[in-house]
Amino acid sequence: MTTENPTITIERVDDIPLLVAQANKMGLPTLLDEQYWPHGNWQGTSFGWTVTIWLAHILSQGDHRLSQVQSWVNERQETLSRCRGEAIRELEWSDDRLAIVLVELSDTQRWQKLEQDLTRQTIRVYRLTPQRVHVDSTTSYSHWSVSEEGLFQYGHSKDHRPDLPQLKVMLAALDGLGMPVVTQVVAGNRADDPLYLPTIAQVQQTLAESGLLYVGDSKMAALVTRATLQSQGDYYLCPLSEKQLPPAELACYLQPIWDEEIKVVPLYREDELGQKQWIAEGYERSVEITQEVAGQPVTWQERRLVVRSLAQAQASAQALDTRLDKAQAELAHLLTAKRGKKRLHSREALQLAAAAIVKHHRVADLFTLTIVEQSQ
Repeated sequence: MTTENPTITIERVDDIPLLVAQANKMGLPTLLDEQYWPHGNWQGTSFGWTVTIWLAHILSQGDHRLSQVQSWVNERQETLSRCRGEAIRELEWSDDRLAIVLVELSDTQRWQKLEQDLTRQTIRVYRLTPQRVHVDSTTSYSHWSVSEEGLFQYGHSKDHRPDLPQLKVMLAALDGLGMPVVTQVVAGNRADDPLYLPTIAQVQQTLAESGLLYVGDSKMAALVTRATLQSQGDYYLCPLSEKQLPPAELACYLQPIWDEEIKVVPLYREDELGQKQWIAEGYERSVEITQEVAGQPVTWQERRLVVRSLAQAQASAQALDTRLDKAQAELAHLLTAKRGKKRLHSREALQLAAAAIVKHHRVADLFTLTIVEQSQ
């Protein structure tokens, strides 16, 4: 009978086995090893498994700093070795080794190939049938130095921080599931409109599918984008901005409704209890569009949906009532005599002040101003 005391090692498992198992199920380590070949001095854990365990650290700890990975691995060697299936050494996740990983991953061509293969592999894992792809952009700012060739540039800030440089990210995801298909990172001063077609082209290469519905915002509604999708046998769904649908043309769409020449169709959506809720009303019209794509004219019938959202209409009406109340109160205040208040003695001054008020509250079209002479 042995008298030796057993050695007990206590480690925090957390969500590490789940993260590593999911990455392995998606085939991430194998795909990485197929795409990336570090220099000949690379030894120990493969490139793919190095990245996989590093990603597990980032997701589990919410920390992307290279300096924290080695100590994290050291505290969980037994857990990570069991997940990997082989013994690992903490030195294999040193700063220098992870810096080599970043240099390898910066190769754009190999990264796009990896992204395509990973997406196809993931779709097979989940047996997904892609039908709709949502394409949109976002920005992220940072206290970063700006260089001529860098990603961080000063541009239109959606975060209301024009004083900080930003980068822009275009994301294409399977609509409904939210699964990312393509991610493109570009300089923060790039306009959104020209970024949609390259992103969609990469989606088409990745999914190898046609006849998909691409969903986006008004910046995806550029005529060349819509025409290109039409020429490729795909579909699009996006709102038209004033540039594509000027106010005068929109008024022509609405006039038949006001004249009761067209009967709008109610639109319903089921709630959580399965009850139909009336959410909108509208009608559809068809417009013939012609645009040149790659030197060839493309002509198609575009379906345009003229829709009135009931919730948005109610919110707009409430906001309008609030603005009207404020404008009326300020207009009444113009004619109220009060000690210390500056008096407007001329009709012209009173008209200018009243016009400024209704313009500020965006109710100028709804006001008929009657200027009353102030009593002397």
